[in-house]
Amino acid sequence: MVIAGCRRSAPSPAAPSADNLLGTDDRGRDLLARLLYGFRLSVVFALIVTVLCTVFGVLYGAVQGYFAGWTDIGMERFKEIWGAMPVLYMLIIFSSLFSASFGLLVVLISIFGWLGIAAYVRAEFLKNRTLDYVRAARALGQSNRKIMWRHILPNSLTPVVTLVPFEMAAAIGALTSLDFLGLGVPPGTPSLGELLKQGKENLDAWWISLTTFGVLVVTLLLLILIGDALRDALDPRKVLKEDEA
Repeated sequence: MVIAGCRRSAPSPAAPSADNLLGTDDRGRDLLARLLYGFRLSVVFALIVTVLCTVFGVLYGAVQGYFAGWTDIGMERFKEIWGAMPVLYMLIIFSSLFSASFGLLVVLISIFGWLGIAAYVRAEFLKNRTLDYVRAARALGQSNRKIMWRHILPNSLTPVVTLVPFEMAAAIGALTSLDFLGLGVPPGTPSLGELLKQGKENLDAWWISLTTFGVLVVTLLLLILIGDALRDALDPRKVLKEDEA
């Protein structure tokens, strides 16, 4: 029996309403607020992971490509072995062995995410180390460190810049996958993967899966479009054609 003057609260998860524009989750929390906090967590996570992967990938690829020879062969074999590991399975194993935390996930994703950037930087350094301006710098007696970071690196950053949005997209996808499996951030932390898991467990609450999936699609699509735009803007052949026109 309902007492007069009292209002029965809607069951959780509740459908979208005037009070909760996107509805609520399985604990009665506003879904729009959870999506905003989950989006912020994903973006911050992706930025940190991308910075770490970029720095380490550039360092590794620069040393590998500049010195070449046996240094290149040894580092390339290590990279091939490391890249052959099943990344998702390794992440699941490490996440299950250690207590979940934001920092642990950053480290786990970063130690596997630098391989692509290192490969591009290696190729650029292998190409640029044989050019005339590098030979001139060596003839002037400049050190290897100065040649690498002052002369070759600025001319090798184009592929790195174009890869950054794709690295961010991959980091968001990895975090979402781990959260969906329950191996990501600690329970209670708002994340997109945790909301997708809620949507799977509450199939009748369509608004949870639909809105979370929409946020993921839009975020990843924007990152991919940014990467394509950077690739077109920094393409030297296209820039040369525009100058000639």
